[in-house]
Amino acid sequence: MNGVSKLLMFIGGAIFLIGFVIQFIKIGKLPGDIVIKKGNTTFFFPVMTSIIISILLTLVLYIVGRLGK
Repeated sequence: MNGVSKLLMFIGGAIFLIGFVIQFIKIGKLPGDIVIKKGNTTFFFPVMTSIIISILLTLVLYIVGRLGK
């Protein structure tokens, strides 16, 4: 149970830190994000935002996996 409690504390701290940082960074308005506006319709596809979030999550999960061994 000790490992599970440490993992939950780490995940909670990471979520808190990410939420705090997102307040100051305009995520979702990066160069490379696709925005198409036609009439009353807007299509938004966050390509670069998705890539950056994927890289960050990969790093976090890699670190968590290394700490668990």
